[in-house]
Formats: sequence, structure tokens, C-alpha cells
Amino acid sequence: MMEAPQEDVAPVGASAGTEGQELKASEEAIAFMSSIEPQKCMFADSLVTVSEGGRDLGKFSVQVEFGRRLQQPCLLLHAQSHGAIDNCPCGTTVTAYLTSDLEVLEEDFHEYVKVNGHSLDKRCHMVQRDGQMVIDKVTTVGEEVTKESVSHPMSVLRGLVTEGSTLLLMRLMALRKKVPENMTFVSLDQRLHVIHTTFSELGVKQLEVGGETLEVFGVERIVHSVEDSPTAWHCYFLDDGHLASRVQVGSPVTMMLLELPSKIEKGFEKIPLMWEEDMQMRSEFLDRKEELKAGHASYLRQHPEIRALMSDFLQFLLLRKPDDVFQFAREYFLPFASRRPPEADPKAESL
Repeated sequence: MMEAPQEDVAPVGASAGTEGQELKASEEAIAFMSSIEPQKCMFADSLVTVSEGGRDLGKFSVQVEFGRRLQQPCLLLHAQSHGAIDNCPCGTTVTAYLTSDLEVLEEDFHEYVKVNGHSLDKRCHMVQRDGQMVIDKVTTVGEEVTKESVSHPMSVLRGLVTEGSTLLLMRLMALRKKVPENMTFVSLDQRLHVIHTTFSELGVKQLEVGGETLEVFGVERIVHSVEDSPTAWHCYFLDDGHLASRVQVGSPVTMMLLELPSKIEKGFEKIPLMWEEDMQMRSEFLDRKEELKAGHASYLRQHPEIRALMSDFLQFLLLRKPDDVFQFAREYFLPFASRRPPEADPKAESL
């Protein structure tokens, strides 16, 4: 399928080690996370996903901004990849609330693949609560639904990276144009196994972007696995930290930048709003929906005559079954107009 954010964002919170061995992030990795300056990476990325033959398969975008979660200042990241391969829609969406040192406060992950007669849908939500990382995962394969809920002490997840924090972490490495040695972090695979994710420097190379040949800085990410072979991603960045290309090693699909960000900004490219996938916007929508429902219910309780009036009208309507419902309604409610209090005569008021 299309290479998209999916590999280590799935649930966080499995056992602390594999075969009795506790996995930890390196001190160098933890020190790097505590020394970052996130204000330097508050910008958007927009790439296209292409096949080996250069065919457009979809889009990949990342938006980072300052936000608030439960009145706590934080970084809000929203990344999405949507497209189609072999006419099969697929995509991934990640929404993450992060502290200034990239600690995950809350993250929502959704991945889907729709194939005729068969579909896959994965949803995972993780949130810090009372010193624990609480994770709920729902996997739907066809008609079969599997639910998992786990939690893990935050003390065990020191140096954790997820897909959301990884996107920012590599931006910061690229801005420094240096990846420190021994950058080993803790993450988890889709089977809930604790694993290691490592980063290393790929150096500088030439890449054509928007008709210009530019130098880009490369970062390699390797996601280790308990049961499978490691998986590697190569990402290259412009001098200003914008993502220029992203590819999973061995995959025929590449995410690449077609135009320089300055040219894109001048064109005011509009990114489709996927509000259902945005935790903050969806929360505001649900809050407003409940507020309206409560207001409507309160009004109906204060005016019980409404229910009686509508009940009588519908009963009379169904008995008569008129062809012209609007004319019937007008005639039915016309007598009620005479019950309104008489309006004051403006001429009388002036006397």
C-alpha cells in the first residue's frame, strides 16, 4: 500500500521488554529531546506520493502549530496521507498533542485500506492519564472487529517516539544538519511489542525540486522489530527544515516535494479540511452539538404545548392524507394567527 504514517504509531503501552529484557532509550536520545527548540519547526509540509513510473498516487501533508490541550500549552500536529493504489483508496491520519520536548500528551491514529470485498481499518488512541499512557485500539478487518485496551506507566516510556513526534524530531535534526550518535529511542510496533527506533545521518545529496537542483540533508530512521526484519525510511530535508522526500527502503512508492515551499505559499494552496480526524475540532463540534441539544430539550420542557400541537397536526395530517401538504398546513395553522396579541398601533403611540 501507499507508504504513510503507520508503522510505530499504533498502540503504545505493551510490555516493557522483550523476553524479559527491558528496552530503554539511550541517554543521548533523551538529552536531544530535552534540548530542542520547537518554535523553529512550526510550518506545514505538502508532498505528493508517486509510483516508480512517476504516476500521481495521492498527497501527504503535515501541519504543526501551537495549541492548547486542557488549558496546557502544547504543540499540535496533524499529518495525513490519502490516495489510491490500484484503484483502492487508502490513507493514514495522525493527530498529536506534544509537549515542547516532544512528550506525547495525546495522539490519535487512523489507517484504512478499502479493497473490493475486503477492507482494513485501524484506529488507535493514546492519552496520558494519572501517570499512565492509556491506549485503546480497534482493528476492523472486513466484518471482524478486534478491540484492545492497555495502559503503561509513563516512567517506562521515557524516550518514547511515535509517528507524530518522529515527524518533528527529524525536522529538528535536519535544521541542525547533524544527527548525534547513538540516537536510540523507545517505540512500539503494531503488535504492541516494545521496540527500538534508531536515527542516523545520511549526509547531503543533490535533489531536484521545482526545476531547481538543491542540497538536501538526509536522515535514516530504522524501526526494529521483535518478530520481523527491521524497516528503514530515508527522509531528506531542505535547509529550512521542509521535507523534500520520504521513502520506505524497498518500496516502489515515494513521497516527494514538487515545488519549493515559498512558491506554494504564494499560491495559497488550500489543504482539504479533515475535521473529523482532528481531535480538537471534533471535540469542539461534539461540545457544541451537546450544548444545542440541551438547549432544545430545555425549551421543549418549558413549552409542553409544542409536543401536543405537533402531535395533533401530524395525526390530522395522516388521517386526511392531503396531496398538497403545504396548503393543508397553512389552513390548519391559520386559526392560530388570531391568538397572537394585537400589535400596537404606531399612530396611537404617537398621540
